[in-house]
Amino acid sequence: MNDEPKYTIGLVIYPDMTQLDITGPHQVFSSIPNTRVLLLWKSLEPVISNGGLTILPNTTFAECPQLDVLCVPGGGFGAVEMMEDAELLNFLKEQEKTTRYITAVCTGSLILAAAGLLQGYEAATHWAFREQLELMGVKVSTARVVVDRNRITGGGVTAGIDFALNIAAILCDENTAKLIELILEYNPLPLFGCGSPENAGAELVKAVMNIGQPLITASLTASQKAASKLFLVS
Repeated sequence: MNDEPKYTIGLVIYPDMTQLDITGPHQVFSSIPNTRVLLLWKSLEPVISNGGLTILPNTTFAECPQLDVLCVPGGGFGAVEMMEDAELLNFLKEQEKTTRYITAVCTGSLILAAAGLLQGYEAATHWAFREQLELMGVKVSTARVVVDRNRITGGGVTAGIDFALNIAAILCDENTAKLIELILEYNPLPLFGCGSPENAGAELVKAVMNIGQPLITASLTASQKAASKLFLVS
């Protein structure tokens, strides 16, 4: 009897990441039959998210096996740091050679783009960071989930569940994804219906942009640096 999993999914984690970008997809992925889900980092030391939740990696970059799916989450200033982290970027480039699907949630797309893995692809990211993604040669979409060949990306934070259900349907079939959706009772009904800039109104959008301005500015600078390197190489 073969106990080997049919699918292996690797979720990159890092300090100051947004935990829901990983824990939402993790819940879906761990519900896919015959699937092994790995939490990947440079070491096995605990990683603290930007909400204070401690997450334990179970596999290092050096020990990462062949993957079917590699997913990168977004985050706060930690994501900006990862856009310039040579060890992570090199890991992503190496994985791209053999991994079936290269994916990201939220500003994780910026990290993939900084590694040169989204140039010429259409992708989604958090609405406040679309300009940065475009700077790095990516066709930016406002869709909640974007599938462009073997690149799959989700928009901001909560899109991670939609994103993961899409992957479940691609790896298995639509019925499997539907079963997981029902098991999780994924039936969202936003309390205020203002979870997108299109529905929030100018005043609320401005308030969020003001709150996030330091992070937005930092990510813009990192994106400009990455774009300069990427286009120089190109």
